[in-house]
Amino acid sequence: MTLRFDRLGPYLPFLLNGIWPVIILSLVAAFFGCVIGFIAALAKRRGGAIGKIFGAYIDFFRGTPAFVQLYFVHMALPQILKFNWPGWLSCVIVFSLNSGAYLAEVMRAGIEGIDRGQIEAAKALGVKSKDITRDIIVPQALRKILPAMFNEFIALTKETSIVSVVGMMDLMRRSSIIQGTLYITFEPLLVVLVVYYLLNKILSFCGKCLERKLKYD
Repeated sequence: MTLRFDRLGPYLPFLLNGIWPVIILSLVAAFFGCVIGFIAALAKRRGGAIGKIFGAYIDFFRGTPAFVQLYFVHMALPQILKFNWPGWLSCVIVFSLNSGAYLAEVMRAGIEGIDRGQIEAAKALGVKSKDITRDIIVPQALRKILPAMFNEFIALTKETSIVSVVGMMDLMRRSSIIQGTLYITFEPLLVVLVVYYLLNKILSFCGKCLERKLKYD
């Protein structure tokens, strides 16, 4: 097999511009996923009807493929609601909810790992619930769950490779366009593989640096 990277060269800027949709979508979905996951973790711990609703949400998004979820939100849901929305919004909705479902279990485990004596002592001293959550629960839980959170962020970044099915011009979509234009398959896919690998190595490195800093503090 003869590799034709010389033919791919002029298209590299076009292909590499697909990095930005991946980065932006991952950051936005990670932010909303953390918010949703924290709320879901607290709700599930409290139980009751709200806890069961969030439990069902977690089970659904953890038990179904992200690819199917994206297709449903982008293709089927607009027909039910009689309202269309752009592909990028479908991606934000699906990946935020998907990430939130996984992070909810991670956060719940971190919260439950905190010594109950600290919380009971704070309540005995008259500390408000919101202050207990902010000053006692969140800092300690964050230290415990940080490695698992960054593993989820890495998985989230890799899962964004499916967004081309709703028309987003990410790395995979641009790679497909180049394949159809130049009639080469291996070269653009190799570039995409290397880019995803480097992105996730950088994210992993940032996670380890932050973890070391928290341990030091």
